[in-house]
Amino acid sequence: MSKWHFVTDGFIKNNPTFVLVLGMCPTLATTTSAMNGLEMGLATMFVLILSNIVISLIAPVVPDKVRIPVYITVIATFVTVLQLLMQAFTPAVYETLGLFIPLIVVNCIVLGRAEGFANKHGVVESALDGLGVGLGFTASLTVIGIVREILGSGAVFGWKFIPGDGILAFVMAPGAFLVLGFLMVLFNKYLAKK
Repeated sequence: MSKWHFVTDGFIKNNPTFVLVLGMCPTLATTTSAMNGLEMGLATMFVLILSNIVISLIAPVVPDKVRIPVYITVIATFVTVLQLLMQAFTPAVYETLGLFIPLIVVNCIVLGRAEGFANKHGVVESALDGLGVGLGFTASLTVIGIVREILGSGAVFGWKFIPGDGILAFVMAPGAFLVLGFLMVLFNKYLAKK
């Protein structure tokens, strides 16, 4: 049996944004544009895949009493690596996402997958799960960002194709909640039909 179902499950059935409703802080805060959503999703996916791999390797030897602090330390290590890489190679992206990069440490998607999946499965399955959930999170943030950017400024990925200013509310917090709510309904209606 193929192990690719771990990827598709994380992308569709266990989509962190639209199904599990996890990681709402970066979802609502960083999706003011499609590019911001894409970059935040990729950053989270980087941490998710690597932390899942390491946690699946060390889980058998970590005592239950210190399991969560050890997992958070592993996640924090990869977030620090990500932060340093972004500061060195993509400072503009790091400036844009700012505070939300260090907050990946406490993102319930990453810790939830570590606790709920990686500590019970092997390296390959954990890596594929991290990839699937990371792709699902990235796709969700990008789609939310696309909708908000189109409605808020008449552009997508910075390319303006609708003349005028757009509806400012969609670039602000109320627009994030509205777009997220409507997309959650559409996504779950689609899943109900399958």
